[in-house]
Amino acid sequence: MTGDVLTAEVLALTRRLVERPSVSPDDRGCQAILGERLRAAGFAVESMRFGAVDNFWAVYPGGGTASHRVYDPAEPSVVFAGHTDVVPSGPEEAWTSPPFEPTERDGFLYGRGTADMKSSLAAMTTAVERFVRNHPRPAGTVALLITSDEEADAVDGTVRVVEELAGRRIGIDYCVVGEPSSTARLGDVIRIGRRGSLGGTVRVKGVQGHVAYPDKAVNPIHSTVTALNDLVATTWDAGDADFPPTSFQVSNINAGTGATNVVPGELECAFNFRFNPQQTPGDLLAAVEKAFVDAEADCEFDWSLSGMPFITRGGKLLEAVRESIAAVAGVDTETSTSGGTSDGRFIAPTGAEVVELGPVNETIHKVDERVAIGDLAPLSRMYEQILERLLLR
Repeated sequence: MTGDVLTAEVLALTRRLVERPSVSPDDRGCQAILGERLRAAGFAVESMRFGAVDNFWAVYPGGGTASHRVYDPAEPSVVFAGHTDVVPSGPEEAWTSPPFEPTERDGFLYGRGTADMKSSLAAMTTAVERFVRNHPRPAGTVALLITSDEEADAVDGTVRVVEELAGRRIGIDYCVVGEPSSTARLGDVIRIGRRGSLGGTVRVKGVQGHVAYPDKAVNPIHSTVTALNDLVATTWDAGDADFPPTSFQVSNINAGTGATNVVPGELECAFNFRFNPQQTPGDLLAAVEKAFVDAEADCEFDWSLSGMPFITRGGKLLEAVRESIAAVAGVDTETSTSGGTSDGRFIAPTGAEVVELGPVNETIHKVDERVAIGDLAPLSRMYEQILERLLLR
């Protein structure tokens, strides 16, 4: 298939997906489009709906249904993982063209989800179609795990599918996550891990009163500021060769009635740690709670652990990804663990090697999100070559 033909194919599928306003967790029929193509290519496709979230697990060779297929643990499995949901567009009037009307302009395709990550889904789908057509009897399993619950709560998506697969004794050896990993050009950066994420909310109680009579009030802002100053000034660690330093960020603080002469009676503050393997959630939690105790704050906490740190330091997948990028784009890729969380955090604990490879991430979640049209065919070829390096004898 020539480059122009492949570009047109990936572009057409990307456009079909972007046209559907699949704001998380609403899939809006994106998975039906992908499932139809995969079934036509010989995959067994099983829908898995949990709550309001659509997911599917597609497997080749099909051999009937995905749920009843017999898996050979001696053969490797290569899984492409991704999500059909997108973040909200924000004010549509701020966009140069409507966010859910894919528009080609100056060599880019504009629209919400073009980079994160509907172009990756289109590249994956076309890549596996070509691979199984050219190699109908691969030395292992090709699969796709797709969810509509990555951008929001991420509780009924990939994590639930992985639990279901584990219950069936279905393992994952190699997983390519299609998150937009590249920074300046396609393939220049791949993510081989992610930091953990620990979020917290503290509610601090005070006594409301008049600002002129502080002896008759207890100001929760003052104790909170004392605790936060301590936490913000803390150097948690220096990071290491694979991970950046652990960071603590305050995301929201709410207190007060709006009046300037009233001491508030309560305060709520939300914060987040992005932490590397040098830290544990228990140690970070204890440090925060101690800071508020030391500040004499009357408070209570809610905690949410979104994921633990993970990393793939080596192995066949990382080698295959590097070689495929070099062969297609001539790029000597760099590895990274920076950025936010991804669904790789749910797959890595199964023992799978996990690498993230996708388009340039410069405009993700922004107004006028876009992907370079010239990157669509090369990304699809990279995915295909990864399969060839892992599943051809």
